[in-house]
Amino acid sequence: MQDYIQKLHTAADYIREHVGEAEIGVILGSGLGDYVEAFEDAKYVDYKDIPGFPHSTAPGHAGRWWTGKLHGKRVCMMQGRFHAYEGWSMEEVTMPVRVMSLLGVKTLFVTNAAGGVNLNFSQGCLMIISDFINMTGKNPLTGPNLSEFGVRFPDMTHAYDVELIKLCEQQAEKLGVDVQKGVYMWMNGPCYETPAEIRMARICGADAVGMSTVPETIVARHCGMRVLGVSCITNMAAGILDVLLDEQEVIDTAARVKGTFRALLDATIEAL
Repeated sequence: MQDYIQKLHTAADYIREHVGEAEIGVILGSGLGDYVEAFEDAKYVDYKDIPGFPHSTAPGHAGRWWTGKLHGKRVCMMQGRFHAYEGWSMEEVTMPVRVMSLLGVKTLFVTNAAGGVNLNFSQGCLMIISDFINMTGKNPLTGPNLSEFGVRFPDMTHAYDVELIKLCEQQAEKLGVDVQKGVYMWMNGPCYETPAEIRMARICGADAVGMSTVPETIVARHCGMRVLGVSCITNMAAGILDVLLDEQEVIDTAARVKGTFRALLDATIEAL
C-alpha cells in the first residue's frame, strides 16, 4: 500500500511541476477529447511521461493530461481514460482520480459514451447520471483502506451530487438542450452486452450501460469530491434495434453530438 501511495505522490508531483494544480477535474470520454481546445493558458503532459502512470489504449483516447484556465477556474482534463477491460487493475484505472485529489481537485466531471437501455432514449441524446449499478464484481476500494484519502466505508447515497445535477439541468434548459436523467450500469466489457443482459439491465432499473465511469466515481467520492456524470447515448444497446453493434457507430455518434455535449459541460463549469 505504501508503494502505491508513493506512486500517487510521485505522479502528482510531476504533474504539479509541469502543468500545475487544479480545482476542477474533467474526465473526457470517447469523442470529447477536443474539449481541451476551450482552455486558456493550457499545458499538457503525455501519460507516458508521468512516472508510474498507465497509458490509454482505447480508440479516441489521446492519452494526455491537460491543465489550464476555464471561465476563471483552474481545470485539469484527462484526454483519455483507463478501463478494466484494457487489463488495468482497479488501482491503475482510478489512479488519476487519486492524483487529482492530491492536486487540489474538489469537483469531478466524468463523461462517457454509453449504450441506451431505456426505450424512451434515442441515439445521440445526453443523459445526466443520477445513480449507478455496479455489475462487474469489482470495487476499487477493495483491499487496505487508503485513509489518507477517505474512510473505510464511504457513503454512496448521493454518488452523483444533487446540486451539480440540478445545476446541469438548469444549464441544459438555458441552452435548449434536451437531456435525460437516469441510472448507469457498469459492465466489464470489452464485448458489448447481449440482448439478454440488456433485458436484465432494464429490469434492474438501468437506463444506460457502459464500461467505465463507476470506478472513478467511487474513488472520487472516497476522496470527498463532488461528482457530476454525463453520458452520451451513442447507440441503443443490443436487442433494442435490429442492427449489430459497431465501434465506429459509437465514435461517429459521439463526434456528431460533441458540440452540444461540450456546450453543456462548459456552461455547467462556468456556472459553478
